[in-house]
Amino acid sequence: MGGSFLGGGAARASLRESLAAGAAPSAGVRGRGQVDTGTQMADNSKAEDTASDSVEAAKNGSDKKEKLADQVMQNPQVLAALQERLDNTALTPSSYIETLPKAVKRRIDALKQLQVKCAHIEAKFYEEVHDLERKYAALYQPLFDKRREFINGEAEPTDAESEWHSENEEEEKLAGDLKNVVVIEEKAEGEETNVKGIPDFWFTIFRNVDMLSELVQEYDEPILKHLQDIKVKFSEPGQPMSFSLEFHFGPNDYFSNSVLTKTYKMKSEPDKTDPFSFEGPEIVDCEGCTIDWKKGKNVTVKTIKKKQKHKGRGTVRTITKQVPNDSFFNFFSPIKVSGDGESLDEDSEFTLAADFEIGHFFRERIVPRAVLYFTGEAIEDDDNFEEG
Repeated sequence: MGGSFLGGGAARASLRESLAAGAAPSAGVRGRGQVDTGTQMADNSKAEDTASDSVEAAKNGSDKKEKLADQVMQNPQVLAALQERLDNTALTPSSYIETLPKAVKRRIDALKQLQVKCAHIEAKFYEEVHDLERKYAALYQPLFDKRREFINGEAEPTDAESEWHSENEEEEKLAGDLKNVVVIEEKAEGEETNVKGIPDFWFTIFRNVDMLSELVQEYDEPILKHLQDIKVKFSEPGQPMSFSLEFHFGPNDYFSNSVLTKTYKMKSEPDKTDPFSFEGPEIVDCEGCTIDWKKGKNVTVKTIKKKQKHKGRGTVRTITKQVPNDSFFNFFSPIKVSGDGESLDEDSEFTLAADFEIGHFFRERIVPRAVLYFTGEAIEDDDNFEEG
């Protein structure tokens, strides 16, 4: 310990001696060292000032940001918007799926493959349903044929066939008694009536159903009074899925056709690009027929007169031109779905969708339950169903 201490003292003494001995020669070196040290100290001072300014500016900027954030967070509308965004983000299924591990996502993809297979099985189910509809349509047809006979006065129902007990039987009996009194009085006056069948049966249905009455114009009414029957025909086994509506007319002054047809083509298979949208058969196209109008009786067009002025001579002439006219019978000249993949404009798509809906309504509701739409009972049921 002592030796070490002494050695340190001797070293310091030696250093002092060395400095004293070499004072003159080393003066220049020491002077340059002093000048360089002064410059370095000045530079360090400037750097320290600059750093101090930067820290101060950063502190001021941070203070301003914190103050602005405080002001924003005190705004209730901003807070509500942020909360709503957080809630929506939390409730979005896709955002949850994105957080799942890769192995779980792989299993989800497998489930989707199974779902596509389910959709194809469902399509087969609906194909068999279509076959059943065809089978039972044949069983319904004799009843519908008898309905046509009663409507058109081709046959009279027997007492057993016309017996019906309704909920308002007493009120109807009273109304019937009053009607009998009126009939007796008419007979007494020699005014015996002879009504054939059920007059204006189908035309009355058109008037009762809003979806159809919107299409019927005043000049359509005399033609529809000749409508005797409406039938639904299903495509044959092995043929592409479709159904046809047949409108049977009696002889009239408007066209020579006895039957006007409208065919609806259907698709019952999942879409390759969007298989999960499959919900059963859908109408994809329709095809009407040519109406053989008698001269001057075509209600689907109207004739207008237009004046034209000759550019050179300045003379004016009147020309007649036929333009489309609103009519129910445009129903038999539908818009064609483009086969080359071109999309329809918005108005055409709306018109075509409405056409498909009407065709489906004829098939599913009007033809099977015609008498209830004639009396209005089915319309009341439909209204109650919608309200419920």
